[in-house]
Amino acid sequence: MVEWSMKSRPYVPDLRRLGALCDGNYDRLRRMRSLRVDGQPVSEIELHRENHYLGRVRIKVLQTARFTETLLLEQVHNAGRWLNNPQMTVRVYHDAAMAEVISCYRDRQIAPVNDYPNRYMHHPDEKVQVNGFLAEWLDYCLRFGHLPAEFAAWNAGEGVDPA
Repeated sequence: MVEWSMKSRPYVPDLRRLGALCDGNYDRLRRMRSLRVDGQPVSEIELHRENHYLGRVRIKVLQTARFTETLLLEQVHNAGRWLNNPQMTVRVYHDAAMAEVISCYRDRQIAPVNDYPNRYMHHPDEKVQVNGFLAEWLDYCLRFGHLPAEFAAWNAGEGVDPA
């Protein structure tokens, strides 16, 4: 009798999906970074859903070159106890209009393809998943982000006529 065994196929990265995520992330970052107060870029935004404070996100420029920038995106505070504060290093390619995650949390470098299983239990498509998470996180920030209170033109209750 012949014994059939299935050989696992090697993972082949979906470059179209990764490219689409990086294109979208570039646009999302561009929209987030277009916030300005007194002509200066805003480096922090607060997240609010209705009247509930959700946290604060910081964007820090780590390195600038002619066609690229390296940014650190981190949530420096959150209102929930169950959520780890995301922290990602993102390389922005202005000439290609793309932004990709180059490191996440404590991982110094994200491999394009991982053998599976591996020592750290990274998925074979870890790079695509992390860039997908960045897309969702930036969408969330764009949807619920507000300027921090210190940039507000007026505070609630001030300048309101009681009559």
